[in-house]
Amino acid sequence: MLECFFSNKYAGRSDLFEGLSIWAEEKYRELQGAFPVIYLTFANVRAMNYLDMEYKLTKVIADLFEQNRYLLKGDLLSSNEREYYKGIKPGMEARVASDAVQSMANFMQRYYGKDVIILLDEYDTPMQEAWLNGYWDEAVFFLGDFFNSTFKTNRYLCRGMITGITRISK
Repeated sequence: MLECFFSNKYAGRSDLFEGLSIWAEEKYRELQGAFPVIYLTFANVRAMNYLDMEYKLTKVIADLFEQNRYLLKGDLLSSNEREYYKGIKPGMEARVASDAVQSMANFMQRYYGKDVIILLDEYDTPMQEAWLNGYWDEAVFFLGDFFNSTFKTNRYLCRGMITGITRISK
């Protein structure tokens, strides 16, 4: 729902929110469809070992780049950036993957002239799998770099939201 609300891909789709409380406020109506949005889900990143987890994460990131191939049209990207973009694929090196979402945010920010909203659903699925299957240290190293680059040090980020599946009791 957040993707549909904020994403410029859904601009002008007031029909999705009419009758909801959020639509009663003018200041919120102005935000609908106003941002470039990156939506990722780690729901399917379940693996018995680190290499399989890394591959599945790189697949999620590669799919993001595939969905946004329109960025390759025109002269937005330099020749080095085009080469980098085309190198984003399942199985890419972890050091490339950990910074790739920040790079996508950079490209989208330049294309749209507006900072990006990043939504990450089920961020903790790979972490839970790593804990249960004995590759916690490797997973935390990769995911720490990924979260830092994507959310903490990403200067193209307007807002981010991370949701998880792990139950936290009292």
